[in-house]
Amino acid sequence: GVGVIKRIEERTFRGAVVMYYVIYLDISDMTVMIPVEKSNEMGIRPIVEQKEAQAAIDSISSKYEPMPVDWKARYQMNVDLLKQGSIASIAKVVQALYHRSKIKELPVQERKLYDNALRLLIDETSFSLKKDKKEIEMLVFSKLEK
Repeated sequence: GVGVIKRIEERTFRGAVVMYYVIYLDISDMTVMIPVEKSNEMGIRPIVEQKEAQAAIDSISSKYEPMPVDWKARYQMNVDLLKQGSIASIAKVVQALYHRSKIKELPVQERKLYDNALRLLIDETSFSLKKDKKEIEMLVFSKLEK
């Protein structure tokens, strides 16, 4: 989710000096420490620019590609998309699972994946576009219904 780097701290870990990002996560009201040198592999990245955030929201009203019928293949495909970490791939997962849920109720794991992707999309785009989360949520659903 969206976090704010509050500071960079130096700590000793197993006899070595390690630099850590101290990140505050608003959604869970929690602070975490991430080793700076591991930040890329953990998916830490800057918030997307406004243009990219708007493009992601706009993309969910475009024509979507049908997903595999087999839920395990679909689930893995969506997990792989989320692992990419881009706002565009998160939007694709939201779009695909939303439309799939209109055909048939999603299995529990896919529902959790959808809920997580939707939260990530709303959190990051609201932060980037400097808009209220409720406003972004309404915008996302209006785009999904097109």
